[in-house]
Amino acid sequence: MKAMLSIKPEYVERILSGEKTYEYRRKAFRKKDVDAIVIYCTRPRCAVVGEATVEGILTSSPEDLWAKTSKSGGIDRESFMKYFDGADTAYAIKLGKVSAFDAPRPLSDYAPKVKRAPQSFVYVD
Repeated sequence: MKAMLSIKPEYVERILSGEKTYEYRRKAFRKKDVDAIVIYCTRPRCAVVGEATVEGILTSSPEDLWAKTSKSGGIDRESFMKYFDGADTAYAIKLGKVSAFDAPRPLSDYAPKVKRAPQSFVYVD
């Protein structure tokens, strides 16, 4: 099962370079069999740029998750804490093999499951 995630361009570049191996989320996948993510790069790019395998998902408090993942999170502490402000639980998707597409793909390639850019994520298969 794959899930498409909307990710800001600065973080997409860090994922594709291998610097960022954790993708943080405030909500977890309800389906437990997600084994890959499809990377949708948000504005201004607005395109699907690659995929990554999912090696696991860590669940903890934001403070604990930061302590465990910050060296590979591709984000500074202030931005991380701002993102999780007010959240008791934080999730970190451990990314495995990352594959960039040769050319960016439009969202229409994922129709009819994907009609517009996902707010957070959407299952694509």
